[in-house]
Amino acid sequence: MARAIWTGVITFGLVSVPVGLFTATEDHTVHFHHLQRGTSDRIRNRRVNERTGKEVDSEDIVKGYEVADGEYVVVEPEELDEIAPGRSRTLDISDFVDLDAIDPVYFGRSYYLAPRGEEYLKVYGLLRAALAERGKAGIATFVMRNRQYLTAIRAEDKVLVLQTLHWSDEVRDPVDELPELPSGRVGKGKELDSALALVDALTSPWEPDRYSDTYQEKVRELVRAKAEGEEVVQEEEAPKATDVVDLMEVLEASLSQARGKSGKPSGSSTSGKPSKSSKPSRSGKSGKPASEADSASSLQELTKAELYERAADQDVPGRSKMTREELVEALTRTQKGRGRRRKRAA
Repeated sequence: MARAIWTGVITFGLVSVPVGLFTATEDHTVHFHHLQRGTSDRIRNRRVNERTGKEVDSEDIVKGYEVADGEYVVVEPEELDEIAPGRSRTLDISDFVDLDAIDPVYFGRSYYLAPRGEEYLKVYGLLRAALAERGKAGIATFVMRNRQYLTAIRAEDKVLVLQTLHWSDEVRDPVDELPELPSGRVGKGKELDSALALVDALTSPWEPDRYSDTYQEKVRELVRAKAEGEEVVQEEEAPKATDVVDLMEVLEASLSQARGKSGKPSGSSTSGKPSKSSKPSRSGKSGKPASEADSASSLQELTKAELYERAADQDVPGRSKMTREELVEALTRTQKGRGRRRKRAA
């Protein structure tokens, strides 16, 4: 059973409940040791005096705040402990706010809060139920490991969750920090209609079990393959950025592909008119089989969106990075390869 990393008391009004704080998440990252190349010798981190080059014991290390070049104010650990606020170990809820009103950029780490004893279950459950009923979060501060935290206490199924929050001066203003942001004129008209339709087509319930850390899976596979002397397969390059000129065509092709996966109707565009991508994707205009219709001349008559859709149907690798002419060439090569395989099979 997990052990509490902090214990204290939640207070709201004149009501209080003793609680313990438990880590809600765990790290599944693959961790490596540092070795000297060509050896199995571990590399260790040591605290070294940069002037003398000698290792320093931890009890001889103090904190220093640089006030000028090479000039420090030295602070002892005990001095920090003495000025730490909230030494009574309380989580004093000062306000209740709408949970939806907290910008997600403020959220930090998640912890579970549990009552410290059966006699506190009723008060604990009452606070959880009230927060759940009103959709509120309790804003409180507390001190842990010589650091004060701003927190939001929110209700989950059967449990209270403490979410650490960044202080307001820790959150950067994107307008000041980022070099480019879109203007108010962006995101209107047919392109927005197509983007909204694409979002709708790809919308599904939140099911966290559907997602996995594929990179860590590949890291583990890399380690296993190297340990067994197998060849390591490299990942494909990232797709190129969408050309603004082709944006509408790419949106339509994406929408058609998304609707195909979800089983939603794909015969019309967001405007109610038949879309270009509603043409048959595996046959030509005359209804001939794909083996006859996918000649270079027939492919040249298709739009880039239609070419992209057909490339997706035939699982052409790297299609998202291709120009229109490259899509034609790739589809032609794919069809010729399939034709040769059919002849050999016959």
